[in-house]
Amino acid sequence: MLKQIWSKIPRKSSKSESAESTRNNDRNSNNSARNTQPQSNGGGGPKRTAVFPASVVAGIEPLVPFKDVPNSEKMNLFVSKVSLCCVNFDFTDHTKNSVEKDVKRRTLMELVDFVSSSSASSPSSSASIRFTEPAILALCRMCAANLFRVFPPHYRSNGGSSGGDGNDSSGNNNNDDDEPMFDPAWPHLHLVYDLLLKFITSSCVDAKVAKKYIDHSFLLRLLELFDSEDPRERDCLKTILHRAYGKFMVHRPFIRKAINNIFYRFVFETEKHNGIAELLEVFGSVISGFALPLKEEHKIFLWRVLVPLHKPKSVGIYFHQLSYCVMQFIEKEPKLTSTVIRGLLKYWPVTNSQKEVMFLGEIEEILDAINMVEFQKVMVPLFWRIGCCINSFHFQVAERALFFWNNDNIVNLIAHNRQVIVPIIFPALERNAKSHWNPAVLNLSLNVRKMFMEMDDELFLSCHSHFEEEEAKVILAAEKRKEAWELLENAASLQPITGNTAVLVTPLATSIAC
Repeated sequence: MLKQIWSKIPRKSSKSESAESTRNNDRNSNNSARNTQPQSNGGGGPKRTAVFPASVVAGIEPLVPFKDVPNSEKMNLFVSKVSLCCVNFDFTDHTKNSVEKDVKRRTLMELVDFVSSSSASSPSSSASIRFTEPAILALCRMCAANLFRVFPPHYRSNGGSSGGDGNDSSGNNNNDDDEPMFDPAWPHLHLVYDLLLKFITSSCVDAKVAKKYIDHSFLLRLLELFDSEDPRERDCLKTILHRAYGKFMVHRPFIRKAINNIFYRFVFETEKHNGIAELLEVFGSVISGFALPLKEEHKIFLWRVLVPLHKPKSVGIYFHQLSYCVMQFIEKEPKLTSTVIRGLLKYWPVTNSQKEVMFLGEIEEILDAINMVEFQKVMVPLFWRIGCCINSFHFQVAERALFFWNNDNIVNLIAHNRQVIVPIIFPALERNAKSHWNPAVLNLSLNVRKMFMEMDDELFLSCHSHFEEEEAKVILAAEKRKEAWELLENAASLQPITGNTAVLVTPLATSIAC
């Protein structure tokens, strides 16, 4: 045992001395290179400094152009160049490491061109080069070193696109000075994203090998980047995620589950995320590829994710993408229509007029594609809610609800079920015709009222007489209530006020229809 310990001591010392001499030689070579090479980047090769390692990967100088090496050595040169790009810089200071940043930028551009040219050539041609496993590993490490980072906390009062206090009711920013945040490192990040995209889509990359390195951990870190405040970065991520979903079929269930978890956290916990619209856009293309009949997993996604996504305040930011995803499900399986409408009624924004207008627009789009059986399942609660919207004092809500009768498909559905729908809607039309403040809403209400009369005159008269009877009952009940209060007030006024005796006051006369 003692012999083994003593035998290791000189080796360790000699090893450290050799390492120290190697570092000194590298430092001397770097200093000599710094003194001998010109400062300009034109003409000669780019300048190497101590920021970039002097060691070469696989025995090849990383700054050598691809055209100067044979095909058998191009993968080693690719690994060497990719390793060179793992160095990160501070892009908030444009004067710092400007030469090194330029070297990295030109190297990334060269890598992008190399991957593009390799993909463009046919696999059988001599110019086609299959990416080896070390090359795939090196590229994934380089992408991780450059892309995967922790974003600073949201410093704005509105929390980005989260729909916080700084947003109005539709999820739009009230502050006109709040513009998208642009990452100062984007010129380099864009090249890394472009390289990753071309690498994933390249025909020279074996998906069976690449899936070992573009694994669950890599994809999770990639999904975390969707919270970036830079819209350019989110747009690149959207394209890359879509391509990765198409290439790595084994990862598809995991990607769907990971995106679901982001949606769950956004809806039920934080309501803060910048990339919901982009993730929904990716899912829109994914849904269009679902096979029929739909799996139970996909139906659960509709009910537990897409429908609750109507709840957050910031729904206006991603409403277009959300509606598209919902309509994709309905076109795939029309039986889900009634489920979607019930979900919308559950999350109906009764105190948010702008969201209410958006919901009415989505309802009309759904009703345009619904069949009679599904319509009859939800027509009673649906038109009760539409009746409340018709009576809304916000003229845009009332106007949007009355526009339903400009749609021939909806009018046809109402006509076939008029015995149920007309008695629900008629009181709202009569109240608008008598007392609504907005002239446009008043005229639309009269037009719909006339349409009901022409549709079924006998039913119209029956509904009118029933409405008059109900109004008379309401007036009579109000008069009785008023008389009862007057009697109580008179009786209370005759009683002397002593000590802590409660004083009877006239209640506020409030009436809420819906």
